[in-house]
Amino acid sequence: MNAEWVRRFCLSLPHTTESSPWDPDDLVFKVGGKMYAAVVLVPAKVCLSFKCTLEEFAGLTELPGIIPAPYSARYYWVALEREDALPPAEIKRLLRKSYDLVFEKLPKKTRTALAPP
Repeated sequence: MNAEWVRRFCLSLPHTTESSPWDPDDLVFKVGGKMYAAVVLVPAKVCLSFKCTLEEFAGLTELPGIIPAPYSARYYWVALEREDALPPAEIKRLLRKSYDLVFEKLPKKTRTALAPP
């Protein structure tokens, strides 16, 4: 996957951090220490995964090239098997939604600390 545009987009979201906690071939994006997206940098079964709502999960996993994310589907994470499974604008919308879902679940103290003045 050409992860650079995903990386730039995720890093443009407030307080996003980037790490490679499991493997140098994976990029993980977090807000408040909680993961909201992961990109695989080398050819693999999936290239991008992110959190979504229950409704989105049901609809997205019916599309070709999108599967329940390995190890995290029970938390409503989906995985793209190929970059062109969705248009880039839709991927950006879903990544922003994932960010928002994770941010909303952060402890109030953390959300307050990360909120703009």
